[in-house]
Amino acid sequence: MSTSLRLFVLIASVCLSSLSFGQLSEKNYKIYSVKAGKEVTLNDIAEDMKTAQVLFYGEEHNDSVTHYLENKMLVTLHQMFGANIALSMEMFDRDVQPVMNEYLNGDIREKYFIKDAKVWSNYKDYKPMVEFAKANKLDVVCANAPSRYTNIAGRKGEQGLMSLSPESKKFFAPLPYDTASGKYYEKLMNLTSHDPAPAPSTDTTKKMVAPIGMGGFNLVLGQSLWDATMAYSIAQYLKAHKDKKLMQVNGRFHSDEGFAIVTQLKKYSPKTKVLIISTGSDESFPNINWNDFKMQGDYIIVTDPNIPKTFED
Repeated sequence: MSTSLRLFVLIASVCLSSLSFGQLSEKNYKIYSVKAGKEVTLNDIAEDMKTAQVLFYGEEHNDSVTHYLENKMLVTLHQMFGANIALSMEMFDRDVQPVMNEYLNGDIREKYFIKDAKVWSNYKDYKPMVEFAKANKLDVVCANAPSRYTNIAGRKGEQGLMSLSPESKKFFAPLPYDTASGKYYEKLMNLTSHDPAPAPSTDTTKKMVAPIGMGGFNLVLGQSLWDATMAYSIAQYLKAHKDKKLMQVNGRFHSDEGFAIVTQLKKYSPKTKVLIISTGSDESFPNINWNDFKMQGDYIIVTDPNIPKTFED
């Protein structure tokens, strides 16, 4: 492909992306505050963050409206808190934090960032947030555990992780880590399918063929390492940056009902106050019975199911 043609394709794709975002509006979503018992705005959530340190934004990874809103939420938080806001993401593993920092600092070009940061196949959905962080000199925390380690945990248990080198252990939560229990454990057991060792481009909330044990893989140990590592990454960042607030973006399964990462964070940083957004499309939109959703978080965002997804499952 010639240089001029490449440039044309790039400009066209950017224009299409901007047009898609530009077509979305308040008509495509509704936000409900469980505490207030009424529909609210993103500004109301930002106001609520004045007394909290972490905002969990639970998403469906292919929801176009959600990606539009995530970016708006980050912009709104930045307008209120300025440089004291940072972004934390499930979509990047801890071992690529230096690559992320190099890109945010302008040291490396985007094509090397995309290659070496092992971005998800739908990175275009998250790119606006990363670019906003870069433009405004905001930190981005690469929060997740690399899949090679969750695969070890699922196949060999924590004993398999203990035999790794100290250098490798920097990339996941300290051992031993807590595993899912109670209602979250039951929730995991009710899953019917899941890829136990997803590539970086896949959704870590996808379901697994057997809840425990297909091919000897233990979902609870693998999933719990993801959750514990993201919680540990958040706690580490807040400890080193006491004046900062974090917006953590992850699949909603990792934060709905205060389970998973939220529960794990209480171990590493028990005094940290959090808010939970749970977002997803629903056929009831726009006539929503909020009682059907209010157990999922502090704020429920229901999006228009008629808006095309960014990719198909």
